[in-house]
Amino acid sequence: MSSPNPMKLNLFALSEPKIRILHFTWGAFFVSFLVWFNMAPLLGSIREALGLTSQEVKTLLILNLALTIPARVIIGMLVDKFGPKITFSSLLVISSFLCFAFALAQDFQTLALTRFLLGFVGAGFVIGIRMISEWFPARQTGLAQGIYGGWGNFGSAGAAISLPLIALWIGGEDGWRYAVGLTGVIALIYGIVFYFSVSDTPKGSTYFKPKKVGALEISSPGDFVLYCLMQAPIFLALGVLVWKLSPINMNLLGAGATYGLYAFLLALYGFQVYQIFKINGHVLKTPVSEMERYSFKQVAVLELAYMVTFGSELAVVSMLPLFYTDVFKLDLITAGLLASAFAFTNLVARPGGGLLSDKFGRKKTLWVLLAGMVIAYIVLSQVTAAFWLPLVVAITMACSFLGQAGSGAVFAMVPLIKRRMTGQIGGLVGAYGNVGGVLFLTVLSFVAPKIFFLTIAAAILATLLFVLFFLDEPSGQMTEVLPDGTVEMIDVN
Repeated sequence: MSSPNPMKLNLFALSEPKIRILHFTWGAFFVSFLVWFNMAPLLGSIREALGLTSQEVKTLLILNLALTIPARVIIGMLVDKFGPKITFSSLLVISSFLCFAFALAQDFQTLALTRFLLGFVGAGFVIGIRMISEWFPARQTGLAQGIYGGWGNFGSAGAAISLPLIALWIGGEDGWRYAVGLTGVIALIYGIVFYFSVSDTPKGSTYFKPKKVGALEISSPGDFVLYCLMQAPIFLALGVLVWKLSPINMNLLGAGATYGLYAFLLALYGFQVYQIFKINGHVLKTPVSEMERYSFKQVAVLELAYMVTFGSELAVVSMLPLFYTDVFKLDLITAGLLASAFAFTNLVARPGGGLLSDKFGRKKTLWVLLAGMVIAYIVLSQVTAAFWLPLVVAITMACSFLGQAGSGAVFAMVPLIKRRMTGQIGGLVGAYGNVGGVLFLTVLSFVAPKIFFLTIAAAILATLLFVLFFLDEPSGQMTEVLPDGTVEMIDVN
């Protein structure tokens, strides 16, 4: 009698604790994205109800993204220290009250403040990465992480599909308020249900926590320098968001406020470097024991890979409806429906990327997917009005599938670097996805779509070279040491 394939998951085997955990966790991620994206499909109604200007609408979109970049780093630290159960539950419950405040807002200032704070819920993704890594062995973690990421990510599409219909069904100028408020009710209920339905680890397993909080622990002087360098793009992306609001762009911030925010971000980067030194200064003098070592370049390369996979997805999703409208002269509804195909592939692409990583190897899968993305984006850059529209849709879906599968491949590796810091590592890698979205959309503001797509292709090609030459295939075991000195070995292949 043959044994079952260890890489397969029976998603209907709800009697298995790890399968229940997987469903509860992707459900929490789905709800967090439902909340994070509850504004975009209702912006027309919100603008009309409160008489917002076009600049105020653009500001709300920027504010919805701004806090998510540092939030993913912060949430990564919190989940490593307190565990996924309490962190995810707390995030959902707190965000529910922010939803209520947004739904009840009577002026732009209240909308702006609550939207800025709701950007924090976009960091919920990081929490489940640690949860899934605790419950699934290395041979299944790619597929499990892919299902978690792909199905949970569909919360954004769920918001786009359902909330306008709910607002229309309720009717009146306050329909949008009830739709947004409903997402808050869902987040509140699910946050409570999640808390009483999951546990951080299987029974008898240890939840490893970082020895220090405030910065990632690293292993060598070279890693110290690389860690400091890799923090800079996160603050650069935040600086770009400030620039978008500055007098030379949208003119929604005064010159004094703009320079003040630039100075604050620079000081914040300096403080982060200080924190890195405070946590890791000893490695500049004393070698770290072999059992405690890991290579930070693994983190750095995965940050770059997620920047071009998920970052390009964020950017293309934002511009694709207008691309279809401008190039093929489609009406807004048709263009929106065709563009939505880009997001729908997430349901199978991200789990597919994780499954391929489990079966054929992490590094090989990632570089093959990146190579496919380079080709797909180069082809997309050549699209003109003379192209057959169904072929163009197929090309964009190929870009989407390869990119989202690449995201799945990235997070198939994240849990295999250092278990006790999986949340922090996932937070850093996840933040780079938002960094990529901001930087690519900034490029789009200066160039035509053709150059935009070629820029993405060039960034992916550069990342592909980093993957080929600097990324190591996870192998053997990683070591974790309990507070009492007991050593535990965790398989990573």
